[in-house]
Amino acid sequence: MTKEEVLIEALPYIQTYEGKTFVVKFGGAVMVEENLKRAFAKDATMLKKLGINIVVAHGGGKEITKIADAFGIETRFVNGLRYTDEKTLEAVLMGLCSLNKEIAGLITKNGGNAIGLCGADAALLKAKKLVSEIDLGFVGEVVGVNVALLELLMKNEMIPVVAPIGMGERGELYNINADAVASAIAIALKAEKLVYLSDIEGVMVDGKRMPSLNRAQATTLIQEGKICGGMIPKVNSAFEAIEAGVKKVRFIDGRIKHSLLLEVFTSDGVGTEITSDNETARLAAFADDVDGKNEP
Repeated sequence: MTKEEVLIEALPYIQTYEGKTFVVKFGGAVMVEENLKRAFAKDATMLKKLGINIVVAHGGGKEITKIADAFGIETRFVNGLRYTDEKTLEAVLMGLCSLNKEIAGLITKNGGNAIGLCGADAALLKAKKLVSEIDLGFVGEVVGVNVALLELLMKNEMIPVVAPIGMGERGELYNINADAVASAIAIALKAEKLVYLSDIEGVMVDGKRMPSLNRAQATTLIQEGKICGGMIPKVNSAFEAIEAGVKKVRFIDGRIKHSLLLEVFTSDGVGTEITSDNETARLAAFADDVDGKNEP
C-alpha cells in the first residue's frame, strides 16, 4: 500500500475511536528489547495525539525474578500466579516501581505526557487478598479503581502508566496479576478496547494461533491442559472484561513493530479476538443464513 492508501484506510478508525478509551496491557519480551519499547512508546503517543485516551498497565515478571534471584529468594508459581511472601513482595515492589518509571519516561521522551502510578497512589487500585485453594501470600485482586483520578489525568492529556500493586483496607500492599489489573481498569473506565500486548502471536493451541476464542472454548481448552500456566489468568481476565461490557478485547504480538497501530487502524485483524458466547452464536447464525441464501 502507498502512504496515501494507509492514511485513507486509517481515517474511519480515527473518527470512530476519537474520544474513546483504550487500556493496553504491556508485557513480555516487548518490555525488554529496546527497539520494541521505543516502538510501543511511539504508538501510545500517537494514539493519544489522535484523540484516543490511553491507560497502560504493565507487568514485570522477568525483572522481578531477576531481583529475587539476586537476593536468593525462591520463585514459585501456582496456576500462573507468583507466590508472594514478604521477601518476594519486596522484590516485586523494586522491580515494578523501576519499570513503571522507565515506561513513563520512555513515552514522555517520545513526545507523550505519561505519569507512572501504582495502586497505592491515591488508592488507585483498592485490593483484597486473593482467596484460592492454595495460599499465595500477598497476592491480591482488585475490588475498586479510582476512576476519577484516571479520568482527571486523561482529561489533562496525560497517559497513566499503572504498576499492578494494590492497597488493602489497612494499607497493606498486594501483588496483583497485571492482566487482571488491565481488565479491572478497562471495566471501570467502560473502555472501548482492551489490548494485551505480549510476546506471543495470540492464544496458541497445539502450536496454532486461534483467531477468536469464546468462553466455552476457553473452558474446555483449560480443562484439557491446552491453555495452561500464565495464559490461564490472561484468558480469564479477558473474559471478565468482555462479559462486563468492554467492547473489544484482543491479544496481539508486540514483537511486530507498531502492532498496536496495525490493530487499531487497519482492517486486517491480528492476534486473537475474545468474543462472548452470544456473539459467536450470532456470527454462526449469520453465516448459516448467508449460506442458505446462496443455495440454488
